[in-house]
Amino acid sequence: MAQKKKKKVNKPTKSSSSKFVFWIIGLIAVAIIGFIFLANNQKSDDNAGKEEIDYANQPFLGEESAPVSIVEFGDYKCPNCKNFADNVVPLIVKEFVDTGKAKFYYFHYPFINVDSKRTAKFSEAVYSELGNDKFWEFHELIYDKQPEDTRYEKIDVFTEEFLTETLKEIASEDEVKKVAAYFDTKAPEDAWKSDEDLAGELGVSGTPTIFVNGKRFDGKTMDDLNELVEEASKGEGNE
Repeated sequence: MAQKKKKKVNKPTKSSSSKFVFWIIGLIAVAIIGFIFLANNQKSDDNAGKEEIDYANQPFLGEESAPVSIVEFGDYKCPNCKNFADNVVPLIVKEFVDTGKAKFYYFHYPFINVDSKRTAKFSEAVYSELGNDKFWEFHELIYDKQPEDTRYEKIDVFTEEFLTETLKEIASEDEVKKVAAYFDTKAPEDAWKSDEDLAGELGVSGTPTIFVNGKRFDGKTMDDLNELVEEASKGEGNE
């Protein structure tokens, strides 16, 4: 994790091949999630995640009735957040969201540079004006466009013009105008700052940081996450 200084796949015809691919994917996934959470280098805190999280008016994946709420605090310019979005979120969706066990929320913690804040504000405008589904389309597109050159963290890449042109790929001209007009107001800035304030209350110091029903996830593998989700579904987590 960064630190503050701060779809369809064709199945193999042979069962042995299928099992081999499954285990390879599983091993890769474990390695990725372990690396991401080790990189954050956060210490466990018995008081972390005890504050109540307000999920109202937040973008999420899944059914509202799902008993468990998984939250990611992320930054669109964080390379580890991109790794998480590309490699771990699909597993969370498959294992927990698609099965109805949990819903997955995204909260903003934009600390890397001005691009981070600008993109958080723009995505809040997309969510407010175009809704939840369009937010997630834009969310995935922004991570897809994150530059590979690590020097980009120090320069402006996600300019307002860039963000507007990106939105045009998935939205109509009228929709883009609505978002642009709302972006120029104070409301979307207040929205991401509310996320940032909550992150401060919860002791978040890097991205991505994950909470399950209000309890911070300090594990290293998908098995660890599954255990925490199961505990939360039985009422042992802190909603």
